[in-house]
Amino acid sequence: MPAGLRVMSFIPKFEDIEAALRLIRPYVHRTPVLTSRQLDAISGAKLFFKCENFQKTGAFKFRGATNAVQNLTEGQCAAGVVTHSSGNHAAALAHAAAMRGVKAYIVMPSSAPGVKKRAVAGYGAEITFCEPTLAAREAAAAEVIEQTGATMVHPYDNFYIIAGQGTAAMELADEIADPDAVIAPVGGGGLLSGTAIAIRHMAPHAKIYGAEPLLADDAARSLRTGVIQPALPPRTIADGLLTSLCERTFTVIRENVDDILTVTEEQITEAMTLMWTRLKIVVEPSSAVPLAAVLANRELFSGKRSAIIVSGGNADLSKLPFGQRE
Repeated sequence: MPAGLRVMSFIPKFEDIEAALRLIRPYVHRTPVLTSRQLDAISGAKLFFKCENFQKTGAFKFRGATNAVQNLTEGQCAAGVVTHSSGNHAAALAHAAAMRGVKAYIVMPSSAPGVKKRAVAGYGAEITFCEPTLAAREAAAAEVIEQTGATMVHPYDNFYIIAGQGTAAMELADEIADPDAVIAPVGGGGLLSGTAIAIRHMAPHAKIYGAEPLLADDAARSLRTGVIQPALPPRTIADGLLTSLCERTFTVIRENVDDILTVTEEQITEAMTLMWTRLKIVVEPSSAVPLAAVLANRELFSGKRSAIIVSGGNADLSKLPFGQRE
C-alpha cells in the first residue's frame, strides 16, 4: 500500500524519483526521444527531444499527478483530490484520479479556454469556476476542501508532483548517456526541479538550463537575485509558463540549475514553427521555449549533445502564432 500524501522531506531526492517511476510505470507512457539532422544543422548542436507531448493527457503533468494520486491513502481516496488549474495539470489530475476511482474537484478560472474546460470535464472531474485571479482560485479551492475534505494536489508545490515530473528526465538520461546539457521550460518549476534532481544524479557533468519567455522572466530574475521574484502581468504566448516559483522549487533550482535562459516571443514562434515542420510533431508554445533558448544561445550549445524536455502538445489550434510566412 503506497504511503499517503505525507511529505517525508521538503525536497525529493533521486531515490524518490526512482520510487515514483516504479510506481507510475504501469500508468504512464515511456515517451520517445526524437532527433532531427535538420535541427542539428540549424542549431549547430546534437539535439535530443524527450517528447512529453505524447504523454497521456498530452503533457508531462500526468507523471506528477499520477504519482500524487497513487500515493494517496484509502481515506484520502474516499474524500477525493482538489487543485486549481486552467491547463495541463487540471486534465492530468482529473485523469489520474479517474484511473484510481478517486473524485477530482478542479477549480478553473472562468476565462479558461473552452477546449480545456471540455477536456477536464471529459475525465469526470467536478469543475468549480471562479474569477481569473490567484486569490479567487485559492479561495475556491479552500472552500472545496472545507466542504469535502479533499486533498490538495498543488500543480508544482508538492513533493510527489516534483518527484513524478523528474521521471521524464530519468528516462531521458537512461536512453541518452552523458548528455552535455539538458534544457527544460520553467514556470512554477516542478518540471525543472525534478529534471535537475534526476540529471544531477545520472549525468553529473551535464549543464542544466531552464528556459522561459522574456515576458515572464521571474525565474531568471529569481536565480539572478537569489530571492523569489513575482511574475509580471503575463503577456507571453507560452501560457503554460505564467506561474511563479515556490520556495520548494526555487531551492532545487538555486542549488542545481546552471542558468535560466530567456527568449522573445518571436524566437518562441520560430522554434515552434521548426518543431512542427521539421520534427513533424504538435507542440504548444511552452514546449518550444527550450529550443528557442538553444537557437538564441548557440555559443553555449555548439557541438554539444543537448537534450530538450518537450513539455506538452496541447496547443490551442484556434490561436496558433505562426501567421503568414515566406
